[in-house]
Amino acid sequence: MVRHGPMPDPVRSCILTRDRAPQAALVRLALAPDGRVLPDVRGKAPGRGAWVGVTRAELEQAVAKGKLRGALARAFKSNAVTVPADLPDLIAAALERAALDRLGLEAKAGNLLSGAERIEQAARSGKLHALYHAADAGDDGARRLAQAWRVGSDREGSDLRGLALPVPRTILALALGRENVVHIGVIDRASAARTGEALTRWLHFIGPDPSSAPCAPAAQGASAPGSNRAQLAATTNEELE
Repeated sequence: MVRHGPMPDPVRSCILTRDRAPQAALVRLALAPDGRVLPDVRGKAPGRGAWVGVTRAELEQAVAKGKLRGALARAFKSNAVTVPADLPDLIAAALERAALDRLGLEAKAGNLLSGAERIEQAARSGKLHALYHAADAGDDGARRLAQAWRVGSDREGSDLRGLALPVPRTILALALGRENVVHIGVIDRASAARTGEALTRWLHFIGPDPSSAPCAPAAQGASAPGSNRAQLAATTNEELE
């Protein structure tokens, strides 16, 4: 019987840990003509690619110890591989850009709300699927929106709440093409999945950020790699699972 529907995300192996994960959760590295290894987070560069799924701190250790270069030489089947000293910075910047671009695309498609009153109304009506805050958002506003979300989702008493992103409101405003974006509400289920995917990959790589603590108290004691993945999962409605 022929099955129709979206194709499953290909599974790749991290060249450093050999752990396998969906391609969308990893970062692709590509080999430039001059032998430099550069991030290809959108997966558009031609030729062979290598995949990593570690955090920035783990990658920096692998670079310092020469482990990354060895793994890349094996992956690209070439010793003419140059690892830029700022590769972790390049990856972090590329992931941030991809995540903010995704937010911008969803905003243009009408899938995001900004403004506390509009988000609160959608939350209480059961229309909210994800909630994010600028790093400089106030605690009171974030708590009020989280409570409205729990009420509208019939999940009072749970830890459902929004996530503070590691960028201020000015950056979010630029990404969405709007003014003074302090809070973001996602009102489309598929959009929540897409934005969650992009944000998860970025936040996992950069690791826990103290700026997220005011709006995400559960993350304060979770400093192990991957804790941002768990925290981000708490921002999305269980209907996505």
